[in-house]
Order: sequence, then C-alpha cells, then structure tokens
Amino acid sequence: MPNRQFKLPPLEWIRSFEAAARCGSFTLAAAEIGITQSATSQRIGQLEKLLGTTLFIRNARSITLTVEGETWLPHVQSALESVRDSSEALFGADRNRLTVSASQSVIDLWLLPRLKKLSQISGGQLAVQTIVLGTQDVPVDEVIRIRYGVGDWPHVYKLPLYAERIAPMASPDLAKSAGDWTHWPRIACSGPRPGWQAWAAQFGVSTTPVPHLRFDTFVSGLAAARCGMGVLLGSLPLCQADLDAERLVLLGDDVLNHHETYWVIAGKGAISRSQWDKVQSTIAEV
Repeated sequence: MPNRQFKLPPLEWIRSFEAAARCGSFTLAAAEIGITQSATSQRIGQLEKLLGTTLFIRNARSITLTVEGETWLPHVQSALESVRDSSEALFGADRNRLTVSASQSVIDLWLLPRLKKLSQISGGQLAVQTIVLGTQDVPVDEVIRIRYGVGDWPHVYKLPLYAERIAPMASPDLAKSAGDWTHWPRIACSGPRPGWQAWAAQFGVSTTPVPHLRFDTFVSGLAAARCGMGVLLGSLPLCQADLDAERLVLLGDDVLNHHETYWVIAGKGAISRSQWDKVQSTIAEV
C-alpha cells in the first residue's frame, strides 16, 4: 500500500491558529489578521479537521490551548519567524532613516569613530539621540538603543559591544608622582559602571581618599583624567584610543572584569534584518 503524503495546512489557517493562541482570543486574532471573527473560527475549525485533533478548548468567553495545541505552537511560531526573517533578508526594503539612542560618553567614545560606516548602513539619514542619565527604559520601538546591562531586554535584535574591563588610569604626568597611586586624588563618575567601592572590594584597597571630583558623564571624567586631575576607573574598550595615544596610562596590571556591558538593542521597527547584519559586522570589527 503506497504511503499517503501528509497534506500541509494552508498558511492562512496556520496564521490564524498562531494569532489566536498568542492573543488568547479569536476576536483579537481576527483584528490582527484583518478578517472577521467568524472567518478566524472557521479557519481554525478546518485546521483541526485536517489535523484530526482539537487545538483549542472553547469556553463561553475565552479559549484555551489543548495539550496538542500547546505542543504545536512553538514549532509554528518558529517556522513563521523563519519565513519572516528570510523574506525580509531577501526581499525587504531597508529603512532609509536609522535612529540611535545612547549616552553622551558612548556617542563620543564609541559611536563617532564608527559613524561613517553606520551612516552608510542607514542608506539615508542617521539620527543620534543623547539619553539623560538615569533614563534606562528600553521600549521596543523605532529606535536603536545602546544600553548598559546584562542583555535581558525583550528586543529581537541585541548584541554586546564588548566585554567590559575596568582599570585605574591617569595622565602620564600624574603617573610620575611619588608614592603609591592608591593615595592619589580620585575621580568618580555617575552611571551603571562599577566605581571605587567595587574596586576596593575586589582588590582589597582602601576606599579612601574619597573622590574629590565627581561627574555625571564618563566622558567628562575622562577629560579630567587627561588633564592630570586624578585617577579614573576607566572602561578599557572605551579608553583604548587614549591609552594608545599615551594621553592616559594604566596604573598596574589589575583589571576588574564586569558581567555587564553596553548592548546594541533594537526591535524590528527600528532596523531591517539586512541592516542589522551589517551592524553586527561593524561591531565585530572592534
């Protein structure tokens, strides 16, 4: 007896199932897809008949996935996501305007050296927005955001800029001062990056002297360190240009490896898949 090939359900039936399962309602699924509630219910009924199983338990005012429906759902969502991604990569139009939001320090120290390449990726306009200290909210919208953390945001696209490594540094003139550097003036910066308390706890040094200069941006603290005004706990990736140019020097071999770092994060409304692939390549070149 010849084997009968399994008949693949129509895509519109599968889309209706996925939307209803995600929304928890035939009515909301119909509104999302752009058809009537009765058409959604009919499609899912036809799908259940073809598969030979019940996918939803229909209550008076709600629907609930059956065990079979709950088991099948992640496979359906993965397949639809793959179709969307490949379609966008091959046929989707790139955004001709990209908007990037970051702190002033990241803009000056990381973004500006790469601005030409990022502008080319935009294919049109590249807008740069400066966030205010403390506004770490990260909505999934039409903005590409650079934020400090562990990467646990709900965005589809996210990639760490670098592995965070922190070390004390100072100007060459200050580094010539007599005595151990732990007794020299210190500079502190506000923000999410670990500061002098974390450094003291990690390496067993004194929490004094208390920093005599405090800045609300890392880029300002960096400028003060260049001028010889104190020792700064600097992010090695962000300060690499200053270290290479010998505007700053490291004060020893101790380095604090931190589990958080800056991430580039974005939703699908902010950037196309092909543009995101180019952004990843640009970051990988660091």
